[in-house]
Amino acid sequence: MAASDEFRLVLPGINHEGRLPRKYTKEGQGALKNLSPPVEWYNVPPGTKNLALVVQDIDAPDPKDPIVPFTNWVVVNIPPGVKHLPEGFSGKKEDQMGEQYGGIKEGINDLKVPGWCGPKLPSHGHRFEFKLYALDDELHLGHKVTKEKMLEAIEGHVVGEAVLIAYF
Repeated sequence: MAASDEFRLVLPGINHEGRLPRKYTKEGQGALKNLSPPVEWYNVPPGTKNLALVVQDIDAPDPKDPIVPFTNWVVVNIPPGVKHLPEGFSGKKEDQMGEQYGGIKEGINDLKVPGWCGPKLPSHGHRFEFKLYALDDELHLGHKVTKEKMLEAIEGHVVGEAVLIAYF
């Protein structure tokens, strides 16, 4: 398989050094603050019925355990025909985004609220892992979607994974 055919993720908003711009963080850039970054993907594997995205700070410190990933964003039930999540997607209502985004559901982040949770100081230098799962089945996770529930539900249903690391 040529590299151009592989299932891959792209973050159009990050710079050439792979850094998340400030508008996607809690520090903000002018009036823009804590926007969810745009995420695009290419070459969804054949047989994909559903996509799920998890973004986590894989360098997050926890006093009890030095490295415990912090979940920044969980998005499930992305139809395979959708090719991207636009900037600022998180928190938007269905009627603001259009029909194609209708069934998409945002899960609970590690601040215990649904949607995108941008990084803030003192997190500089941390790696943020964006991982998109291609699934051969629909997810039925109920009202409260968490990363843990999602990872359990997708076991045995992953037909492809695309990963991208961004820095803060």
